[in-house]
Amino acid sequence: MRWALVKVALAATVMVVVAFAVPLGLVIKEMARDRALTNAERQAAAIGPTLSITTERGALERAMASTQAGAAGRMAVHVPAAPDGSAPALEIGTTRAAAKDLRTVQREPRAATAAAPGGSVLLQPIALGSGRIAVVEIHVPRDEVTNGVTTAWLVLSGVGLALIVGSVAVADRLGVRMVRPARRLAGAAHALGEGKLGVRVPEEGPAELRSAALAFNSMADQVVGLLANERELAADLSHRLRTPLTVLRLNAASLGEGPAADQTRAAVAQLEREVDTIIRTAREATPRTVAAGPAGGCDVSEVVRERMDFWSALAEDEGRTVRLAGVDRPVRIPVVRAELAAALDALLGNVFRHTPEGTAFAVDVHNGDDAVIVLVSDAGPGIADPEAALARGNSGARDGSTGLGLDIARRVAESTGGDVRIGRSVLGGTEIRIWIGLHGMHGLHGPDARRAGHRLRGRGRGPGRSWWPSRRAATART
Repeated sequence: MRWALVKVALAATVMVVVAFAVPLGLVIKEMARDRALTNAERQAAAIGPTLSITTERGALERAMASTQAGAAGRMAVHVPAAPDGSAPALEIGTTRAAAKDLRTVQREPRAATAAAPGGSVLLQPIALGSGRIAVVEIHVPRDEVTNGVTTAWLVLSGVGLALIVGSVAVADRLGVRMVRPARRLAGAAHALGEGKLGVRVPEEGPAELRSAALAFNSMADQVVGLLANERELAADLSHRLRTPLTVLRLNAASLGEGPAADQTRAAVAQLEREVDTIIRTAREATPRTVAAGPAGGCDVSEVVRERMDFWSALAEDEGRTVRLAGVDRPVRIPVVRAELAAALDALLGNVFRHTPEGTAFAVDVHNGDDAVIVLVSDAGPGIADPEAALARGNSGARDGSTGLGLDIARRVAESTGGDVRIGRSVLGGTEIRIWIGLHGMHGLHGPDARRAGHRLRGRGRGPGRSWWPSRRAATART
């Protein structure tokens, strides 16, 4: 499109320049010729009064010498002889006109121009008192006829070239103004097709492209909303299915011994494995993207309180001590509510599944300038090899674990540029730390999100720094 506009502007400007410059150049040439002939007529008229008074050679030579053409040797005077023989013919100056041209002007007394060596001559007839017709010849050199024409043509050519260059430059800028938004729109469409759902197009350029950019952004928002809804459904399926299964498993464990109890526990375990497989497949099929913008976020304090209300009832039945801290004020994070709830349910379900009854656990929320940290701690046996558990995506040391809880938590953290780490808790067991970035790493996942998180943490606010709580402080919170 850009080069097409340039070609159209070039062709149109060249045609306009040629249409105006060529006739104007010819007019300038004709004006220069008329100027030279007018000057010659003025020189010829200057000697007319002298001829009307006298035809004496001396007087005529002095009159000729007083003119510009006469002084330059470009004037001649032809006086015919008197019919009665009283005055001979008189020729003064250098004659360049042909004899037939002189006779024609004397026979038909009107000014005429004729070709001559080195240019042209103006033949101006002047009537004498005796009825004779004298002819004043003014030689007009060729360079005087074309004086200034070359300069004028050069100026016209320069102006025409400047117009062409200017029109091409303007067309190119207009083309860039049109092509750049179109390229951005095409690039954004490719990026959206590659799964970068956070890409948007600035509404710039002509009205049509602005309308297209607005439509693209609206479409991208709708796609993000649809995918967010799908992910919320998958997360909702996660905590709706796994949470009752955890309760069912714990109840089955209290059935005592016997074939029926063993079969019930085996059936529950088999059902749990099948549900984990279904949930894992659904989550892997769902794009790993958190909805962007305020509408896609949630209040971490509210979600934590809600899920802890649910698990506290089960903890009371098993004699577990529960501690909750850091949820006394709203804290917005760029994570879908259902995603965070699914991650908390998965981690808390692991606590109930892999620690003995009566084991205490705690959930702490720490809010900083760049991130929010959610700590899930327990007083259980812990994980022997945390790094291996994270690398494999499962809990490793905990028997029967599928690693789904860590996988859900990790995806939630990495979608914001954060991560998940496993350590030793102040309660003596496992501490799982979910690091959630607050700078909107929407549309990032996998290595891209991890690199973005490293850049955020490289600003000086990270684990072990200014707002990282001490273990004693975390223990003291209730």
